[in-house]
Amino acid sequence: MQLQDLVSTSAAVRATGSRLEKIALLAGLLTRLQPDEVPIAIGFLIGWPRQGKIGIGWAGASAARPNPAVNPELSLGEVDQRLDALKTTTGKSSVAERRRLLGELLSRATPEEQEFLVSLLTGEVRQGALEGVMLEAVAAAAKLPAERVRRAVMLAGDLGTVAAAVLTQGEAGLSHYRLQLFRPIQPMLAESAESVAEAMAALGDAVLEWKLDGARIQVHRQDDRVAVYTRSLNDVTAALPEVVEAVLRLPIREMILDGEVIALDPDGRPLPFQETMRRFGRGLLSPFFFDLLRFEGTDMIDLPLEKRLEWLDAAVYGAMRVTRISVEGAEGAEGAEAFYANALAQGHEGIMAKAPGAPYAAGRRGAAWLKIKTAHTLDLVVLAAEWGSGRRKGWLSNLHLGARDPATGGFVMLGKTFKGMTDAVLAWQTTELLARETVREGHIVRVRPELVVEVAFNEVQRSTQYPGGVTLRFARIKGYRPDKRPEEADTIDAVRGLGP
Repeated sequence: MQLQDLVSTSAAVRATGSRLEKIALLAGLLTRLQPDEVPIAIGFLIGWPRQGKIGIGWAGASAARPNPAVNPELSLGEVDQRLDALKTTTGKSSVAERRRLLGELLSRATPEEQEFLVSLLTGEVRQGALEGVMLEAVAAAAKLPAERVRRAVMLAGDLGTVAAAVLTQGEAGLSHYRLQLFRPIQPMLAESAESVAEAMAALGDAVLEWKLDGARIQVHRQDDRVAVYTRSLNDVTAALPEVVEAVLRLPIREMILDGEVIALDPDGRPLPFQETMRRFGRGLLSPFFFDLLRFEGTDMIDLPLEKRLEWLDAAVYGAMRVTRISVEGAEGAEGAEAFYANALAQGHEGIMAKAPGAPYAAGRRGAAWLKIKTAHTLDLVVLAAEWGSGRRKGWLSNLHLGARDPATGGFVMLGKTFKGMTDAVLAWQTTELLARETVREGHIVRVRPELVVEVAFNEVQRSTQYPGGVTLRFARIKGYRPDKRPEEADTIDAVRGLGP
């Protein structure tokens, strides 16, 4: 397929606000692709090429931009090959070589294709064809139920791979995707609850756990082989030898565990999340597990949580399990409140409340898992920053914060804050934000929306100043979340749901 066909479809998708029309346009494109073009096209359309981040900023892409071609001639395969070359060009003289490769690619692109490619390379593709819409388009093109395709994607961890299979093999393509050792799956996620009482009212009977402010991990073991993956499915085995050693001490041959690693002080109290991230690769983190997805050859994800926990207790030593209790209905409310208070007293940020009968819904955020925390926090994306003054002169300080808009694939600004940052954070974020700079407007530096930051706040207020109609009162930075992608940021709908 020619790149121009994909670019035209992308523009049409961006121009319509109808979700059904977006799905129909994308499905029509998918049916015209060759099998090897499917993962390429999907990566382009969701703004995440199969090569991942290419490492080209807006300034670099603009500097390499030549006069455009008059007629379209680029194919998807040719662009994909050039992205491979850009990704693998490193070392001495790599800057000049990457600029040459990019210039050659853009010289063969029409004006519309150039705009699309620059947006793709700089992380600015925003046409509302994010994974949710694209997944439904794949299902429509393959004439399969969306839920079955979604489950396959959860287990495969990659939409492009699943799409290629179902578009060429139909329903038979789904059989390739089941829980497999050393192929990580997307983690199950939680919704928020305002209080213990609200969570108990929603769930009735519940399993309650301490909510650890650590880094999510998924651990696979088969005999003497152990692999550790992050919530983004990256392999971090080499950085967590303490986890590998701990899991190898378990008298189990085969298992997949879900849990967290966290930094603890000498008294066993949790340290800030930034300390957990700083200790990666230093052998100083403690693993705690709260779910078991596979055990001795048996897949557990479709079993109810209470059954998975029975097997977890049999497989993992108590010191490596997250502290938990089970409570029943209204009679358990007092015990639930006491458990919550104890979690806070131990230095944790709150508790999790989970439905005992729920299966493991990989990659889904649903009401079967609820998180209750002491203060409101949101995961937002940094859209811009302002140069500081006084003591903060020379540093990018005041952050412009955005929530994800699932309707457009973009981000909606909620407000600004410079509170909660240490000098070390200011120095770090100045370096990181300048590396993502797209344009300057006076004292404001606009950046690619790539960095996720956890923001604490007192309440959501109505606001006519910001496009989302709401803003955060007393917002302060709790810390950056390098373990999270912009696509995992909280939505503007979720923020509005917290407001008046």
